[in-house]
Amino acid sequence: MTDPDTPQTRGDAAAATPAGKTDTVRSGLDQRRILGAAVRFIDENGLRALTMQRLGAYLGVEGMALYRYVPGREALLDGVVETVVDELFGDPDVHLEAHAGWVDYLQRLAHGLRRIALAHPEVFPLVATRPPAAPWVRPPLRSLRWIESLLEVMTEAGFSDENAAAVYRAFSSFLLGHLLLEVAGHGVETGPVEEPDVSPIEDLRNYPILQRLEPHLSIDVAAQDFEEALEALLDRVALLLPRPRRPRRLTEDK
Repeated sequence: MTDPDTPQTRGDAAAATPAGKTDTVRSGLDQRRILGAAVRFIDENGLRALTMQRLGAYLGVEGMALYRYVPGREALLDGVVETVVDELFGDPDVHLEAHAGWVDYLQRLAHGLRRIALAHPEVFPLVATRPPAAPWVRPPLRSLRWIESLLEVMTEAGFSDENAAAVYRAFSSFLLGHLLLEVAGHGVETGPVEEPDVSPIEDLRNYPILQRLEPHLSIDVAAQDFEEALEALLDRVALLLPRPRRPRRLTEDK
């Protein structure tokens, strides 16, 4: 079976930001070009190899020339994460609105994030470990615009604010665990490379649903989420049994 999410199947059409080498001397530096090159450098050499000096050499300039556009390595890593997550906006199969219902929306979004992980397996652990814009933001869906979109889709579909927040947490946990395991299977180091600086919390004034749901998103329900996810997994496993041997609660009214 062909995997529809691999770069080999998709080609490069879904990438929002070209990340290849450029003729920097002729075309000039800018932040977008630097961040795109950093993504490509990590793809090719791994995260641990990335330094400002090496990235400068990769672009054909002195490392110090990059500081005019990127203050330092920490800002560079934050920009790399943002650049990679923003590829969702260039994926024609992922939509900010639920044109065919919330299930189709979440399926498309999940596959879009998986395509990012498979296209940039060396970068994805960075997406998972960099400090988020707010304590309740969960990777890999780190973009406030995409979180706002997800919460809007769920609340418009009839989910309460509390349940919409629960959906976001469960959806993020599923994707993070699955995709980290998947890239680890490709031999990628998934632990953090260093202790990162704590990023400031972003202004939420442009995200009204996020503002309204922030109290629900901030609640620590990790234990409850774990138990519910485990129960759902065990229910799914139990459905593999012949019907007479399934737990009673899985056979009633079915």
